Amino acid sequence: MAKTAVIGAGVMGLACAYELLKRGHSVDVYEADDRVGGMAAHFDFNGLNIERYYHFICKPDHYLFDLLKELGIEDKLRWRETYMGYYYNGDMYDWGNPIALFKFPKLGFIAKFRYGLHAFLSTKRKNWQPLDNVEASDWIRKWIGDEAYNILWKRLFALKFFNYKDNLSAAWIWSRIKRVGSSRKSMLQEELGYLEGGSETLLYSLEQKIIMLGGRIHLSTLVERVNIETKQVQSLTVVGREEKFDHIFSTVPLPYVSRMIPDMPADYRSRYESIQNMGVVCVIFRLRKGVSRNFWLNVSDESMDIPGIIEFSNLRPLPESVVYVPYYMPRDYPKFANDNAFFIAEAKQYLKHLNPKLCDEDFIAEHASRYGYAQPVCQPGFSKVLPPIKTAIKGLYIADTSYYYPEDRSISESVNVGKKMAELADL
Repeated sequence: MAKTAVIGAGVMGLACAYELLKRGHSVDVYEADDRVGGMAAHFDFNGLNIERYYHFICKPDHYLFDLLKELGIEDKLRWRETYMGYYYNGDMYDWGNPIALFKFPKLGFIAKFRYGLHAFLSTKRKNWQPLDNVEASDWIRKWIGDEAYNILWKRLFALKFFNYKDNLSAAWIWSRIKRVGSSRKSMLQEELGYLEGGSETLLYSLEQKIIMLGGRIHLSTLVERVNIETKQVQSLTVVGREEKFDHIFSTVPLPYVSRMIPDMPADYRSRYESIQNMGVVCVIFRLRKGVSRNFWLNVSDESMDIPGIIEFSNLRPLPESVVYVPYYMPRDYPKFANDNAFFIAEAKQYLKHLNPKLCDEDFIAEHASRYGYAQPVCQPGFSKVLPPIKTAIKGLYIADTSYYYPEDRSISESVNVGKKMAELADL
């Protein structure tokens, strides 16, 4: 029985540990946080148990569906008709379907046709490789033209990717369009999914299954170092002591790898360190009344430094309206240094601007979470940047959300990559 360690108890790490246990490994999972889940973890929001960062399920998320069935919790999956809006320079519009596009007054007919055609064909495309080396903003402009790009995409890119906005992989942006565009009940109606009880339903089931199969999960336990000798893993240094392992799987963000594995070969280290990440400050509010009927509201307004909001209660039924306001930015961007109170106050003003009927008394509770490495920046040719998951060090396997490429971050892709990692141990 191989003695195996998994570093990180997000969904990827838990899925990896579960698959390893099924394959006969002895597994220890190490997590620096005080709970499992990573960015899918829940917290107590003034009596409401909910995710720190929002998640939703789309119709193409088959890796997740397979796992839910295997765990016996597929009956917890629910689908709901959802709506999208677009707030542009002081006005809110319906969005996300052909009629809304036709009625949108800020674009001419040709621009609308080109935009709609691009969205439709993106959902039908199956092969992403030809887009791997293509720059995303050039690709979108080519299809929809400057008029539609400047109104619908330019500010969104600027607020989500900052100085990387003109150096993104078209394959990566295409996968986002396809995943959401394919999650529809009909051409006119979007339909998204959620789990009863939230992401914690999946996390609890995975955690219990891992324990039942003999795995051990160590919370609030930081891995200080991965020890290597003669190009082979030997042990982990954890809380000042060494634990020997035959295999070690790291699922923590790649920026931590060089510090955690100082003996990593230089070529691997340079490739890991070349991958850039966006941080996030995610503000969440509980409100007595909603901002709008939309699950997501894209925002393009010069007075607001956010690309949009997620009104989560318009997907998962909750006692009050719950709204997430995410700020994406590089960790070294000056605004990121502001405290949580700053972001909460600003986001509160934004919501009141989006819905002038909201007043201070409508805000029941607020909270902010932040994560330094929330979103890898996938530049053109990204598939060639990533080192293999199975490294040149015998017994060492490394991946994070960068390895979802060209797919975007999702719980389903976490399950997929976690399972793929475990399979490599037997090769």
